[in-house]
Amino acid sequence: MSCCPDKPSYIVDGLPASSLILFAHGAGANMDSDFMQAMSAGLVAKGFQVMRFNFLYMQANAVDGKRRPPDRAPKLLACLTQMLDIAQSLPAVERVILMGKSMGGRMAALLACDPLIATRIDSVICLGYPFVPLKGGDPRLGPLNECQVPVLVVQGERDKFGGKEQIPSWPLKPEIKLAWITDGDHSFTPRKSSGTTEAANLARAIDLSSNFISEQNVLT
Repeated sequence: MSCCPDKPSYIVDGLPASSLILFAHGAGANMDSDFMQAMSAGLVAKGFQVMRFNFLYMQANAVDGKRRPPDRAPKLLACLTQMLDIAQSLPAVERVILMGKSMGGRMAALLACDPLIATRIDSVICLGYPFVPLKGGDPRLGPLNECQVPVLVVQGERDKFGGKEQIPSWPLKPEIKLAWITDGDHSFTPRKSSGTTEAANLARAIDLSSNFISEQNVLT
């Protein structure tokens, strides 16, 4: 694990595997959040290796306990590119899938908009994509529509950043695969009256991600 102040900290879960998932956290919770750990553990159980990491601002938060806002996109993308370099240097890795929670998913899609970098990426999986900014405005469709690799968006039906009532009316390109999590909020947590549970929803997100990666492997 890296501990240098100018480099992101990271941890690799699971045994060496040909498919590695590079997993980026969201704006407010780091790589050790319950969501990140649960998703990683489930994907490792499916046979993947997973690399979780902290963006630099989040690493600084962990060092001194101060809460900082996310860095601007260029700095986040530079960090993600550095992590891609590290991921591709690991033993046995033949393909890298970029996965991100919320902001991390948007950064993953943005990075894969670069045609040159996209040649190094198998696919992108966005968990709870932040379609609508907190302060409102037009949906952020560009990173998804311009992404150069296959994209899966796993979205809670009640996600306040874009849910089942809004997204179908937005002009997403048809190649993007969109899957819904029953009654899920931005972290896939359902209401008690929904008939499902948080654990069941996370398990579905893991299954959807695993199946999508396997489908891409068959196609390539």
